[in-house]
Amino acid sequence: MLTKLKEFVKEYKKDIILFVGVVLVSLLSFGSGYLAAKMEDKTPLDFENNLPL
Repeated sequence: MLTKLKEFVKEYKKDIILFVGVVLVSLLSFGSGYLAAKMEDKTPLDFENNLPL
């Protein structure tokens, strides 16, 4: 079992590293966007109905 896992990792090492890198970049960009949105000072939207009925 362990030897099969070692051979799998050896065979697909580049693909595993690429996958982990893509996941880390995705999580980092999502986290930074989430923090930036939280820190942004937002004013509530005020909708007015100006259409004649």
